[in-house]
Amino acid sequence: MAKIENEKQYNWAVNRVEQLLPLVNDSTPSDDPNSIELELLSNMVADYSDEHFALGEPTLQEVIKLRIYEMGLNQIKLSKLLGVSPSRVSEYLTGKSEPTLSTARIISQKLNISASVVLGC
Repeated sequence: MAKIENEKQYNWAVNRVEQLLPLVNDSTPSDDPNSIELELLSNMVADYSDEHFALGEPTLQEVIKLRIYEMGLNQIKLSKLLGVSPSRVSEYLTGKSEPTLSTARIISQKLNISASVVLGC
């Protein structure tokens, strides 16, 4: 099996990895059959997971909502922090409006959000 093709193979490989983990540690030689099998299966499981279960990049709305929660803010406090109206914040959170470049810079700085997320890069 060079590539996991379906969920049945994926489940088998995950179970096999779990069986191999206790048998391999940092002192296990790299030419040990269990070590080789573990590495190969782990890579195959990771590839399948990336292809079929990837969550994707978070949206600006999702990241702002997370920061609001983490910082203990509400929309009114956030609007004051960003220097925009509460209705504008609501538009950002619903995706009805994108921040201007200057507001995007403030969002990035004040909420500590990567500029690439704010700018959608």
